[in-house]
Order: sequence, then C-alpha cells, then structure tokens
Amino acid sequence: MAELIDVLSVLSLCLFFILFFTRIVMLKRRGIKAFVFGKRDKSDFLLAPVMFLLVYTAAAPSLSLPFPEILMKPLLDIEWFSWVGILLNAAGLICFALSLKSFGDSFRVGIDGEKPDKLVTTGMFSISRNPIYVSFFFFFGGLAFIHPNIASLVLLLFFFVPIIHRQVLREEKFMKNHYGEQYAKYCKKVRRYL
Repeated sequence: MAELIDVLSVLSLCLFFILFFTRIVMLKRRGIKAFVFGKRDKSDFLLAPVMFLLVYTAAAPSLSLPFPEILMKPLLDIEWFSWVGILLNAAGLICFALSLKSFGDSFRVGIDGEKPDKLVTTGMFSISRNPIYVSFFFFFGGLAFIHPNIASLVLLLFFFVPIIHRQVLREEKFMKNHYGEQYAKYCKKVRRYL
C-alpha cells in the first residue's frame, strides 16, 4: 500500500507541474507573457529555492532521493493519515485546475505592471481572492500528510507564512493601486483565503 501512496504522490507532483507549464505555454502561444516573476522586485526570487526545497522534500521519500535521515524520519506512521494526504493533494490539484480555468488569459506568475489584464472575480475567484495559493496549501499540505516529517512540516510553514503571505500582500497592494474601487468592492465580498 505504501508503494501506491508513493506513486500517487509523485504522479500528483507531475500533474501539478503539467498544469502549471501547460497554462504558461498556452498563453505564450496567444502572445501573452505569463511568466513575469521577478520583474517588479528581484526579492521574488527568494521563492524559487524555497519552492525547490518544498518539492524536493515532498518527492524525496517516494523517490528515495538523498536527504538527511533525521529530517526525513516519519513523525507518524499511520496509513490512513497518508490517505488523507492523498485526498488533500487531489483537492489541491482540482482547485488549482479550476483556478487556472477561472483566471483565463489573466494568469501571470508574478505581478505584471506593464500589461495587467482585467480583474477576475468569477469562478474560483468568487470563493477566494487567492484560490491559486489556497490550492497550493491543500496540495503541499497533502504532500506533508503523505510523508509527515520535520523537513516537510518546517518547509510548509515557512513557505506559507512568510513567503506566500508576503506575495499575497504585495499583489493586493498592486491590485488596490491598479483597480481602485472595483478591487475594494471585491475585497468586501470575497475573503483573502477562505
């Protein structure tokens, strides 16, 4: 059963990146530069090593990748806990796919100050102002449930509390300045996360 869980977790990581890069390529074919990460602020690149470590830590137990054993030692060894992780992981993938669909041509990786698209308030954005980040929480939280160890829990907390929340606050500042009253009304109707 552990092998099936490992296969499902690795498959979900692959699906996550397939969804992500497929959307970027589709937009590029339409002449839209979706990857604008780091153009406004070079500190955005702090996210890249943390994201790499998070993905590596999630994949390491399933793929037997090298990692300090003390950090990878399971904190819990309960099979149903891993299945809860698979469900959270699947929910994250579904939420991510639906968020990308809702985003349409407005999807960007980073803040696009040069060619921002319209404010998206429908679909998943009628439930959360940041459904992509919520899907990340479910997705990577699910991976931490699948392999609950010190490394995955510390990285998950570090990824979401200072890194993602910082990015959300930066995006909100841009949105307030760019969309003005339209964004203010949207914020009154829809929560930041859930």
